[in-house]
Amino acid sequence: MSFLPFVQGIGLGASMVIPIGAQNSFVLNQAIKRNYHLVAAAICVFFDICLMGLGVFGGGQLIAANDMAFALITWGGILFLFGYGLLSFKTVLWPNSAKDASSNERKSLKVVVITTLAVTLLNPHVYLDTVVILGSVGGQFVGNEKIAFALGIMLASVMWFTALAMGAAKMSNLLSQPKVKRGIDLVVGIIMWGIAWMLFNDWMGSGLGLS
Repeated sequence: MSFLPFVQGIGLGASMVIPIGAQNSFVLNQAIKRNYHLVAAAICVFFDICLMGLGVFGGGQLIAANDMAFALITWGGILFLFGYGLLSFKTVLWPNSAKDASSNERKSLKVVVITTLAVTLLNPHVYLDTVVILGSVGGQFVGNEKIAFALGIMLASVMWFTALAMGAAKMSNLLSQPKVKRGIDLVVGIIMWGIAWMLFNDWMGSGLGLS
């Protein structure tokens, strides 16, 4: 196996999965409550691996070459991130709202699984990161180097979600404090809106938004 593409895959994969997103936010919240957090992390990893493989081995280039598909995924990601960020800001500004109060309740395994699938498969930003961006980079490799790169980005997802779920669970006493949780929600909201803004700027800069 080619070592350099593997290391490049780990680095690029980490840069895609580590920034806080809908998946990370949900896994983090479940870990803080110690509520099927490893199940949520495992689902995120499984679909990351599937989508990364799809992107590297052809799907990413197909989507990037299709203006309509790229537009739908990009704008879907912008709207999804904006909405998720808005919900995060709501919990910061109105921490005693009914929705926020109910968020402290432990969810059943079925609800955790369904919600994890929702923030993964109904989140266009996931497809943009895993299929389009990572797939486009992976398309530059051939043969064993492509396989090595794919394994690298997949390993990055495994390591990150495992560390996030287990680490947050161990620190749950600290992270579950109201002030800390509001701080996390604030950071999540800012990052969500920041990524949405970057996607919008990239879209306008590509010239597609001006055509």
